[in-house]
Amino acid sequence: MSYIDKIKAKAKANKKTIILPETEDTRTLLAAEDILLHGYADIILLGNKDTVLELAKSVRADVTDAIFVDPDTDDRTEELVNMFYELRKNKGMTPEKARETLLSSRTYYGVMMVKAGYADGLVSGACHSTADTLRPALQILKTAPGVKMVSGFFIVDVPHCEYGENGTFLFADSGLNQDPTSEELAVIADSSAKSFRQLVEAEPKVAFLSHSTKGSAKHELVDKVVNAVEIAHRDYPDLVCDGELQLDAAIVPEVAASKAPGSPVAGHANVLIFPNLDGGNIGYKLVQRLAKADAYGPMLQGIARPVNDLSRGCSWEDIVGVVALTAVQAQDAE
Repeated sequence: MSYIDKIKAKAKANKKTIILPETEDTRTLLAAEDILLHGYADIILLGNKDTVLELAKSVRADVTDAIFVDPDTDDRTEELVNMFYELRKNKGMTPEKARETLLSSRTYYGVMMVKAGYADGLVSGACHSTADTLRPALQILKTAPGVKMVSGFFIVDVPHCEYGENGTFLFADSGLNQDPTSEELAVIADSSAKSFRQLVEAEPKVAFLSHSTKGSAKHELVDKVVNAVEIAHRDYPDLVCDGELQLDAAIVPEVAASKAPGSPVAGHANVLIFPNLDGGNIGYKLVQRLAKADAYGPMLQGIARPVNDLSRGCSWEDIVGVVALTAVQAQDAE
């Protein structure tokens, strides 16, 4: 059984309700059909039911078993508008602006439904930017208790791969923070280890990546990673991590034996912490395209309720996977 099949089975065993707001995109409707057919989650589709069903018909997607919510006519809209106003009135929100925001953005409306308890999570981003998904999540749901920052990650599952956790890795931050500080890299590492344990059900071995291994190069970019490792050891003493490590030293045992002998992580890393968003984004796309890997995300960690982003280049199959992962996150949030 593949990694994502295990996640789908877990989602199916304790079904959650997930919102898909981007009903103008046929990939969303094809994904919804598959999710409903196999019972991975109950699905709420936002928009006019007749309009959505007509578009679904054009791609032969059967979404009749979905729950349809039209923000323009739904009985809960007034409640959600009032809740949104109360949440944001100290930031200058007015009742009129609250109504305009929820009725002009299905993502805002959907996140408010999650906040109000009408759904367990939301997945968006197939045809919107990460900011369009993250902004309402941060404004409405905010960060989880005790979490210092929100970050993004991908679960990358590489076929026929002996590295990582049977070919499964977590890449972070590969979707959100552009140039994290040493302190922020340490936080990302801790959050990523928790996400890996939750979603892969294996012990995380965290590698802080660099173009240098254990002092082989001298540069301020290397110093940032070295400092991050020191902070992680100090602030998260139970975190199994090491760095700075080049990618080959992090995942290939033979290389690790030469470049980083005695490391508790080198050669066996399954959580890869990239020094910046350039590296993380390029890295996951290289693996996805050249190794024909499955890449699910960018998932968001550190938000109070599960809200996850999608790459705008995603397939409908990718959406199915992220919905299943979101459902599993919601199970653990109970």
